[in-house]
Amino acid sequence: MTFKPAKLLIALLVVAVPAFAQNVAVVNGKAIPTSRVDAVVKQVVAQGQQPDSPQLRELIKKDLIGREVMMQEAEKQGFGKNADVKAALENARQAIIINALVADYVKKNPVSDADIKAEYDRFVAQAGDKEYHVRHILLGTEAEANDVIAKIKGGAKFEDLAKQSKDTGSAANGGDLDWASPSSFPPVFAQAFTALQKGQVTEKPVQTPNGFHVIKVDDIRQAKLPTLEEVKPQVAEALTQKKLQAYQEELVKKAKVQ
Repeated sequence: MTFKPAKLLIALLVVAVPAFAQNVAVVNGKAIPTSRVDAVVKQVVAQGQQPDSPQLRELIKKDLIGREVMMQEAEKQGFGKNADVKAALENARQAIIINALVADYVKKNPVSDADIKAEYDRFVAQAGDKEYHVRHILLGTEAEANDVIAKIKGGAKFEDLAKQSKDTGSAANGGDLDWASPSSFPPVFAQAFTALQKGQVTEKPVQTPNGFHVIKVDDIRQAKLPTLEEVKPQVAEALTQKKLQAYQEELVKKAKVQ
């Protein structure tokens, strides 16, 4: 069977066009497949940077050509055999594969709305319904702290005595720790000031690993906690990370580590 010249040209075009369409460019004999452009476009669009357009695809094409040229030159100069480069490639390979595993695990083990609500309720209970404006003076010994308490009872100003505090961050500001919930402090410290009324100072020094504290409550107000809807994404992310941590620990326990 023979083709006439016109029919032969058409046949060649039919064969050649699909093959050409598979690649956006061929650099020194190395093809850059259209699928790579599609993948980058998908990523850019998903991130909301730009909509898909011929202009965007042309920019990505130029970038991929530039990367391919640089890659070929790097291989030519032997960087692909460099020990540091090989180590970096292995780290990148592991990260990509692990990220795929993590994405699959999260998809199959999603955090439920009930889990988020329970975690939020726990946070609210721990934070409490009050916030305290607290000052403190940190001393090195119990005797020094008792001496400060005696001076305050004698009429000395808390703010003036705070200048001798070992907590240099608050000493210059009268010992001011600003507004905070009790959960923001070590338990023994929080228990001491939540027992005080507005304007009161602790009767005895409060000991923590940092030293001995004299604490004053400047004011008390109702806590302004965020609503569940306001913090739902953050809570969901925190719970997801907990799940992933537990999953990793389970795998480590099962692994034979020598």
